Amino acid sequence: MTSWTPDLARGGGPIYRRLAEEIERAIAAGQLSAGHKLPPQRDLAYDLGITIGTVGRAYALARERGLVSGEVGRGTYVRAREEAAPAATLSFGGTRSMVVSPGRLRMDSTAAPDVGQGPVIEALSRRVVADNPVGVASYTRTLPDHWQEAGSRWLAAAGWRPAPESVVPTLGGHAAVMAAIGAVTAPGERIALEALTYAPVARGAHLIGRRVVTVALGPGGMDAADFERLCRQQHPKLAFIVASLHNPTLAVMDEAERRAIAETARRHDVWIVEDNVYGTLLSDPPVPIAALAPERTFHVGSLSKAVAAGVRGGWVSCPPHLAPRVLTAHKMLSGGLPFLLAELAAALVLSGEAAAIRSRVVAEIGARVALARSHLAGLDFTARDAAPFVWLRLPEPWLSGTFRTAAAAEGVLIDDEDEFKPARTETVHHRARIALTVPHARAELAEGLATIRRLTDNAVAGYDSYS
Repeated sequence: MTSWTPDLARGGGPIYRRLAEEIERAIAAGQLSAGHKLPPQRDLAYDLGITIGTVGRAYALARERGLVSGEVGRGTYVRAREEAAPAATLSFGGTRSMVVSPGRLRMDSTAAPDVGQGPVIEALSRRVVADNPVGVASYTRTLPDHWQEAGSRWLAAAGWRPAPESVVPTLGGHAAVMAAIGAVTAPGERIALEALTYAPVARGAHLIGRRVVTVALGPGGMDAADFERLCRQQHPKLAFIVASLHNPTLAVMDEAERRAIAETARRHDVWIVEDNVYGTLLSDPPVPIAALAPERTFHVGSLSKAVAAGVRGGWVSCPPHLAPRVLTAHKMLSGGLPFLLAELAAALVLSGEAAAIRSRVVAEIGARVALARSHLAGLDFTARDAAPFVWLRLPEPWLSGTFRTAAAAEGVLIDDEDEFKPARTETVHHRARIALTVPHARAELAEGLATIRRLTDNAVAGYDSYS
């Protein structure tokens, strides 16, 4: 038996949970190593001035988390655990090249297609600079009401609209997500993500010291039953969820599943970050999770998929009283919001131009999806009329990474499934995501789709690498 006395003054919540967290902290710090016997429940209860039942609940929770094992008559022992994977199981940039050689056709990016945004953005930018010569020349040190009003309007969906004072403008959607994570979690705490998702969030979380755990996918995205299991066993502090037009599966979670996840998060005191960057493309969106659990949900949106990615316009609505905290976290993590971009994003929304551009973008996406359906007819893939990508199941005997390499050799850049895995997994989907919006013209897209089809119709034996 090792000499160990936990400090229950740290942390918050029920005493049994704090004690379980102290056990986990001591194991991580090496104070309790594999094989060490924990103090008998009666002795520890006496030393800490708590009930035996409280210690029993804490030990049971530690067993659920896989930290200890126990046998009647023998006691409770620290389990031998596999070494944690390095913080960066993938490179910080994922599987994509940060710099793309000229002549490559980018079908790995889902930025809004060109539908004539340039002249509109040029005119509004000129107006912003003319009306705010001091603002564009200095740092942003204020939060104008109309920036928050613009975010409130853009984030509104299905009859729900966040209060303007709850909204923080951000340098795009990714920065909004990271600001929320930074504001309400601490290094070492767990962040739950779907087993396939927008994985840069996992990489960013690793980079600032958070631990990533994954939840199984169901037909609508994050599986509510597995989320309940994870919360009971691993007690994440926050869950990142893409509930509408899930990336990369294109699932749209139904209201019952959203309510189940909201209730689970409420019972286990888990924050939610709801990424609605793709959801803004839907003409009849479901009720946001933020409307079902407003006290714990951060709702994120941006202009990147529906208007113009280069504007870097984003917003996050926050639970009550947390907007100032998120604003500070955003500044610390991103360096702050440029006045020019924030004012331009607000002008696009408040003038009605963003909504008008979104309508044209959705129409263009629909035409490109029709093109993809034509070229990929007969293959197994998922597509939606408003979504800027398709999720393609690769025919035998193609492997996802091999297919991505073969496409790159033909000058077409796509994403294999590993780009969307936030952690190591044994699950293999044999899928690739084919983005449809970045090629400037539909003719270019057609060429890329023809290449994809030609590769799928040929066995792997028809491809080899001599590099």
